[in-house]
Amino acid sequence: MTNSSPEDRVRGAGIVTTTLEAVSEWARSRSMWQLAFGTACCALEMMATNASLIDLDRFGILPRTSPRQADFIIFSGTITFKLVPVIERIWDQMPDPKWAIAMGNCSTSGGIFYHDSYSVLKGVDRIVPVDVYISGCPPRPEALVDGLLELQRKIAAGTDKKEPIRL
Repeated sequence: MTNSSPEDRVRGAGIVTTTLEAVSEWARSRSMWQLAFGTACCALEMMATNASLIDLDRFGILPRTSPRQADFIIFSGTITFKLVPVIERIWDQMPDPKWAIAMGNCSTSGGIFYHDSYSVLKGVDRIVPVDVYISGCPPRPEALVDGLLELQRKIAAGTDKKEPIRL
């Protein structure tokens, strides 16, 4: 065991340089506030992801009830044409930058209800730009965690919003 002084340890330390934008994007990706928009069975899986078994708090993702405080929104479940004005209003109330996740087959493509119903929208991406698509009927909480981690990577990297991630 060597007795080294604090000055000796500092001399061997490296210097880290980065940009303020990179630090800002890293911090933004590690403290995301979610807004849940659940309309059907996928909402149960989304709630299970926030429960104690998965616990999104350890990833720095906290649920919010106000769109004015949320960083991203999770659409889970069937989206009907009657919900379009509500979704547009909520999306407009969210501050920039904002992101969207489409969870489940119904919110990504209309699901099994699209062909037999006149009122189901064929994907929430017709209203808002979606950043991460999570397939499944309903997708497991682990799939949602994978999608959220991909969204964190996308935010930290500062990639273009026009490139959606499909899981």
